[in-house]
Amino acid sequence: MKRKIKLLAPGGDIDSIKAAILAGADAIYCGLNQFNARNRATNIDFKDLNGIIHLGHKNNCKVFLTLNILIVGSEIPSLFTLLNKLVHTDIDGVIVQDLGLFYLLTRYFKTIKIHASTQLNTHNKGQIEFLNKLCATQMNLSRELNINEIKALSLKGHKNDMLTEVFVHGSYCISFSGICYMSSVLGGNSGNRGRCSQPCRDRYLSTLEKNNFPLNLKDNSAYFDLKELYDAGVDYIKIEGRMKRLDYVYTVVNCWKKQIQRFYDQTPLNKDNSDLYKVFNRDFSNGYLIGDINKEMFIDNPRDNSIKHLSVINSYSTQKKLEQDKLALYEEKKEITADVKNKIKSLNIDKVPLTVSISGKLNTPLTVLIRTPDSSFTIFSKTPLALKKKNTITKCLTYNFLLERLKPINDTQYCLQHLELENIEKDFFIPFKEITFIKNRILSILKDSKEILEPVEVPFLNKHKIKKPPTLSVLISSKNDANLCNNTSTDIFFQLPDCLQNELSKFIDFFLKNKKLIPWFPSVLIGENYMAALKFLEQVNPKLLVTNNTGIAYKAYEKKIPWIAGPYLNIVNSFSLLCIKENFNSCGSFISNEISKYQIKSIISPENFKLYYRIYHPILMMTSRQCLHHQVIGCEKNAIDADCVQNCNKSSSITHLKNEPFLIKKTKGNYHRIYNCNNFLNTDIVTDLPDIFSSYFIDLRDIKTKTKMNLNKLKIIRLFENLIHGALDSKKELKNVIHPTTHVQYTKGI
Repeated sequence: MKRKIKLLAPGGDIDSIKAAILAGADAIYCGLNQFNARNRATNIDFKDLNGIIHLGHKNNCKVFLTLNILIVGSEIPSLFTLLNKLVHTDIDGVIVQDLGLFYLLTRYFKTIKIHASTQLNTHNKGQIEFLNKLCATQMNLSRELNINEIKALSLKGHKNDMLTEVFVHGSYCISFSGICYMSSVLGGNSGNRGRCSQPCRDRYLSTLEKNNFPLNLKDNSAYFDLKELYDAGVDYIKIEGRMKRLDYVYTVVNCWKKQIQRFYDQTPLNKDNSDLYKVFNRDFSNGYLIGDINKEMFIDNPRDNSIKHLSVINSYSTQKKLEQDKLALYEEKKEITADVKNKIKSLNIDKVPLTVSISGKLNTPLTVLIRTPDSSFTIFSKTPLALKKKNTITKCLTYNFLLERLKPINDTQYCLQHLELENIEKDFFIPFKEITFIKNRILSILKDSKEILEPVEVPFLNKHKIKKPPTLSVLISSKNDANLCNNTSTDIFFQLPDCLQNELSKFIDFFLKNKKLIPWFPSVLIGENYMAALKFLEQVNPKLLVTNNTGIAYKAYEKKIPWIAGPYLNIVNSFSLLCIKENFNSCGSFISNEISKYQIKSIISPENFKLYYRIYHPILMMTSRQCLHHQVIGCEKNAIDADCVQNCNKSSSITHLKNEPFLIKKTKGNYHRIYNCNNFLNTDIVTDLPDIFSSYFIDLRDIKTKTKMNLNKLKIIRLFENLIHGALDSKKELKNVIHPTTHVQYTKGI
């Protein structure tokens, strides 16, 4: 067996990180108190990071840092402060979602390895090429993929020198990652900012199928599928759980590590997963992995399933016996926790202490002796010590001055414990550049002669004036609306379906007959549907396209087709715009509707680049590969098949106990989606931020919500054109014609 499959474990706090290392993790992923997608976890302080890295490496365990959120403009200076520190650590990689952060890392911080977050929702070969061009070395594949899809992507990744990760244990998301806006819409807690409040796991009014938690999935577990994952070429199998406690982390990592060892030893794999049921779980399913997306993947209770599982497997005849076993399980959990806590006491994340002794005489080089518990080395200045001249501002070699200059040592895995000055008289000095040389030489030796990088300043971006008045653009999805192209000069985008393969020839003919239409590609294009999208590009060769999928963005770049980044690529800062323009020749981009007026205001567009903003649209809250009707109105089928995706056309709704109903919509050729009951309408932005956007966008697809339009589509277009051209009464007219609506996200932001 030539290749090793690695186990990647979560670390929400220091104790769980130690527990993962103790249990045998090959790598851990953890987050700081900022810039990571588990803000509700305890997380760690930067001052502890180097100690954690040192502990991990001493135990043959890599450490990956999660910086996997969208980053708004006001946070860029703090981000640079962090990255300037991070380059002096031995971190093994950073996990990234934001395209602006990809840009900054590849341009200014090239020594840091980049891993693509699951929030980027990687599920087709074009996305791998996109990430490869952004210098990603590792990628977390979408959780919804089956083993054959994973195998194809692993092969593609390896051809591009990229490693693959697959989640094998822990929480499933009901939505495709990165394009779930439910928490953001309902309470301003964006999942793309690590603040997801998990409304999908909340209680709803009882459905027709008598379910109270209709969006709640069981947990993912591929414990019995290790060989299949290995054969598919997966490099890292990943455990979810940065919100979980140390007993959970230790137990799950320990179970998986033993399973992997059995696989290496070529002994029969464990068929008993009872230990995994002893810690938090919602019961288990491997439905996505084996390609069996069925209603048994749901569980009508989001809480811990441990006790219920105990009841099911033992079929208790008396309540007394059940209570006895419940108490026994609680005691066992306590023992596990106590045992792990006792064992991790020996794992130390303290930094390695340094003693720096500085000595020298007049007209001789300054001598700097550095001692660690295991070694020592000496550095000499290039120029000799001199006496400070009177009436000069030159700083002498005082204790406080030297302590301040050597402070960057504390940003490594070492800490300056003692600073000793011998025979240094108060008027001695050497040039400032010599002190910098000595500091950098110390850091270089401590870092095994790696280059010491000077801090990078935040780049200054020039603002560019919009040369033309803003225009209007419109999205449609009904072929009957194609005639709008003949009645208005507005750009008309046409939504292509998620599953294009079966209708490909019809859509090619349709676009060839309606050449004014601009194709709009969806966020998710898996397997054969991605290949169908490529055939569409080849035969239609559009003059312009909009895409919410980076795989299509890459192919448009390859084919030199001008392209616009869609709203579900989650663009929220200026550097993301530079990323897609400079790397992929994008000609424009939508700005995410998640961000507020003040967050939008900080965005600076590149020169000759168009910015788009959606001022009216149905609010998409999530897209799912699962059937969302199973738990609501029911279905005669127990599992999704190809016919379901292509032909199902159903609507239902669920009602949150604290909110109005949400629309569940399944249309032919598309995945299941949930929409907010009220559409988004923001007429204020036209006057609030008049010099930012090149085009304002309205969505006129036939998606029925509580919002009603009292005019036909052509007249609605005319009203919006009046708005962007400055008609005084247009705001009032639009609000009278389109209601009820909301624009809370424009106020709250992320």
